[in-house]
Amino acid sequence: MTYQADLFAGKTVLVTGATQGIGAAIANRLASLGARTIAAGLSSDSTDLSSDIEVRIGDVSKAEDVETLLVGLDALDIVVNCAGIIRRGAEHDPAVFEQVLAVNLTGTMRVCSAARERLARRRGCIVNTASMLSFFGGSLVPAYAASKGGVAQLTKSLALAYAEDGIRVNAIAPGWIATPLTRALQEDPVRSAPILSRTPLGRWGTPQDVAEGAVFLCTPAAAFMTGVILPVDGGYLVA
Repeated sequence: MTYQADLFAGKTVLVTGATQGIGAAIANRLASLGARTIAAGLSSDSTDLSSDIEVRIGDVSKAEDVETLLVGLDALDIVVNCAGIIRRGAEHDPAVFEQVLAVNLTGTMRVCSAARERLARRRGCIVNTASMLSFFGGSLVPAYAASKGGVAQLTKSLALAYAEDGIRVNAIAPGWIATPLTRALQEDPVRSAPILSRTPLGRWGTPQDVAEGAVFLCTPAAAFMTGVILPVDGGYLVA
């Protein structure tokens, strides 16, 4: 999608889970449109981010880390929550289940809550990361599916709660996207074939595909949209 090159000039953006994959693609796209972009992750070692992006280290499952991520940011225009983990085959263990929810769901809430006052100063917006598994289950990933179902409902609830501050809260719901998290599936033809056959557009999505959806939700074109869960899945959910 084509936007003015300075669309987000003067805006300050925080993207969590942004050192690789979808988060990095979103951070890069926002930066390319003029935003001052802070990318948060567990490590500062990233080859996926453009050089003009500031990287901060933090774990969204830890309250003290989230507060550190926001140090020096008096106001925020955009927050994108992309931090997430998946533990295929291990999530029936309650300890692993709890760990996944701590990052994917509670971590998202923690960042939203900590950033609310700063976003209110600019009447900013939040984009959370839901999933196609917000809409149906996954036998190998009960924690991931539960957390993403929770992110969808959290997004709707915060859209209601934060409207009084002028903050819009939406979410993207990626389908099968070619990222490090899905590499094992991509490389297994037995598992990849049914995914592609059910996807009407016939391919794996890219992080850039998802980034364009996320950026749209941050633009003035989406000024009357809040509480939306936007699928970016090549039609997988309707097949």
